[in-house]
Amino acid sequence: MVLSAIRGGLGFLTRLPVGGGESEWDAFRRAPVTFPLIGYVVGGLAALPLLLPLPVSTAAALYLVTLYLVTGVTHADGLADLGDAAVVHGDTDRRLSVLKDSQTGVGGLLALSLTLVVLGLGAFGLAGAGGRLALTAGVVIAIAAEVGAKAGMATLVCLGTPAHDGLGAALVGENDPSGLLAVAVACLPVVALAPLTGGPAVVATLACGPVVALLVRSWGRTHLGGVSGDLIGATNELARATAIHVGVVTWTLW
Repeated sequence: MVLSAIRGGLGFLTRLPVGGGESEWDAFRRAPVTFPLIGYVVGGLAALPLLLPLPVSTAAALYLVTLYLVTGVTHADGLADLGDAAVVHGDTDRRLSVLKDSQTGVGGLLALSLTLVVLGLGAFGLAGAGGRLALTAGVVIAIAAEVGAKAGMATLVCLGTPAHDGLGAALVGENDPSGLLAVAVACLPVVALAPLTGGPAVVATLACGPVVALLVRSWGRTHLGGVSGDLIGATNELARATAIHVGVVTWTLW
């Protein structure tokens, strides 16, 4: 069951060629603990360039390239849709209509562009956080940011209510708050790496995912009537970009 859920999670959250079918998807959407487990995979792969003896700018660029080669653009598309829905004038039905529209407007472009700029600047901080060829603070923060972002997605899935029928409902409708205990346990291994960052940076980085998820959930309840698949994807992108900066700043100051 767990292996099926992980395979389904890799198929949904990444572009890795793991195969899988309907049974793996069903196992994944009923097991929110899978989200942070996939975060270890994505974060570890994306952090590999940070281990190489490269200039900071090159390592940062390769981190971004590797990240989106592994994850694809599905979640970024959700962020763009959220940006469009956030700036539209109208009631809930109007916002939902814009959210489902495949065309990207100014709000979506702005939300996506700003988040990518923030992420890119954060990547410079990761690349400069420690030396090379070792499990440096930058690598640990990169992994913690990804695990935390996926924990944020799981938080939204466990605490949200569906805004409409669709992908979001297939995830949110199958889970409840009880699933968060396993999600929290799945985050503990990365906390064990905290001594490598010299302080509380890992904990602060991890916390960003659930905090962003709660903010997105609040906005979704007010403006959309619940959680959609786009909000789940947007949470991943917003939480990662926020967490990297929080982690680097915390590591720098403490």
